[in-house]
Amino acid sequence: MSLRVRKIKTNGACRAVLAAAIGGVLLSGCGSVGSTLGGSETLTHGFVIDEEALELVPVGSSREQVLLALGTPSTTATFDNEAFYYISQKRVRGAAFMRPKLVEQQVLAVYFGDDERVRQIAHYGLKDGKVFDFISRTTPTGGREVNFLQQVIAGVASGAPPSNPLGAP
Repeated sequence: MSLRVRKIKTNGACRAVLAAAIGGVLLSGCGSVGSTLGGSETLTHGFVIDEEALELVPVGSSREQVLLALGTPSTTATFDNEAFYYISQKRVRGAAFMRPKLVEQQVLAVYFGDDERVRQIAHYGLKDGKVFDFISRTTPTGGREVNFLQQVIAGVASGAPPSNPLGAP
């Protein structure tokens, strides 16, 4: 039993069409990979600040009005629920397999007074690496609080003998 090999005669046009079809099939899969690798993806997490909803909550609004207009806060103040915080983050990643990089973070803070009405609304974000209030355009500053260790170091550095807290000589 012998096997015969038969040669098929084709012209150049048929080969070109076949090569183009195979190349088209191979390159069609690269379209989705190229768009993922070439472009960046923006991811938004948390509360998206809606200016129209924010206008429904002027200073003096009740806590219920805030919940109806803005929804459940991301977190609340630890003591007495005197503030609602709505947190939003925007991250960008260059490709699907890359770790997202934080490019924007905003916090909408709604402060309540003793009568449980809105006392102040602040819109904080990051500007030049510092917390920045976008509404009043101010950067909050903390007072100088000296802890116990700093007091001890300052006392030793001054060279004075330590004072007796009981008042005895």
